[in-house]
Amino acid sequence: DWHVFVCGNARAGSRRHEVDERPIMLDLHGVTKAFGKRQDPIIAVDEVDLQIHEGEYFSIVGPSGCGKTTLLRLIAGLDVPRPGTIHIDQQDVTRAPAQKRPVNMVFQNYALFPHMTVYDNIAFALTIKNYSADQIEKEVNGALQLFHLQELADRKPKQLSGGEQQRVALARALVNEPKVLLLDEPLAALDFKLRREIQQELRTLHRNLQITFVHVTHDQEEALALSDRVAVMNHGRIEQVDTPNRLYEYPASPFVASFIGDCNIFDSKFLFREGPDVVVQTDIGRVRSHFPHSDAERADQNRIKIAIRPEKIIIEIGQTQRDNTFYGTIREVNYQGATTHLAVSHNDRIVRVSMLNSMAALPQLRIGDQINFFFPPENLLMMESE
Repeated sequence: DWHVFVCGNARAGSRRHEVDERPIMLDLHGVTKAFGKRQDPIIAVDEVDLQIHEGEYFSIVGPSGCGKTTLLRLIAGLDVPRPGTIHIDQQDVTRAPAQKRPVNMVFQNYALFPHMTVYDNIAFALTIKNYSADQIEKEVNGALQLFHLQELADRKPKQLSGGEQQRVALARALVNEPKVLLLDEPLAALDFKLRREIQQELRTLHRNLQITFVHVTHDQEEALALSDRVAVMNHGRIEQVDTPNRLYEYPASPFVASFIGDCNIFDSKFLFREGPDVVVQTDIGRVRSHFPHSDAERADQNRIKIAIRPEKIIIEIGQTQRDNTFYGTIREVNYQGATTHLAVSHNDRIVRVSMLNSMAALPQLRIGDQINFFFPPENLLMMESE
């Protein structure tokens, strides 16, 4: 007899998705940026093509040094692509200086003027644009009210908390009514609780203003929680652009699968096809996978990897002989409140498994325990080797 303690759900969503019919606000074509010597340049952004819709909350994620902040600076006009073109609201701004672009940027360190009050920081750009005193007062007071900063108007930045400085930076950027708001790691300096609160404020702000947000972050969870779509960058290139759900459920490459959440990835060799199933030999053993016909065709190429998310794996106590069931020893148990994460060894390979702690029948698993774990065929991913 065997008993299932953790159920892996079938993949959510669909490979088909509705086309966004909103106008294109940002259109990047062949955008490239290199630094260093001409003979031996460092390519920070490498021939990026990207379209972002009007009113979209769009995030760019990737590891440190992947080029995401450089790409944001190119959009802002703080750097110039060579080669490549940038259009904002159908206008070519490739060579336009930052002050001539309908964008505003919120920097990671907020970049507030330390000698100015909150009121004067927000009013600064309007003063430069020669707004009248009455106009400035009206716009700044509106921004103070929107961001709940009325009582802080006379304070200097050093008298503010990190969250308050963040709101001032956002108010200063938005008082100009930009067509695009650029956010460079805006929550990186905040603690966990405050970061969650500001995330909610950003969602509400975007929903109310309906302008285009482009948000750069290294925090995958932040990008998935906030965004309509997410671009994953690696070594200056965009590996995949998709909605948060499809990015997680259908990663296009092993890099995307491992960067967006946790993922077990196995080198695979095609053995045979049997109806809708593909059977492959992996470094953990023989695995039967169930893929759409178009994916199954790709398995013949022998340049594939099989992957499964830790929460999609089923743990079983007792013996069973069915396909895709492996026997392993628990090497790590990591309790994290709502979930427990296991590292299970099999044939010198570590498999990561996640379990919901709300399961009523959940056993008390310990290091050294031996368990069966099952890969549901419908929960397996297939992608080409990099």
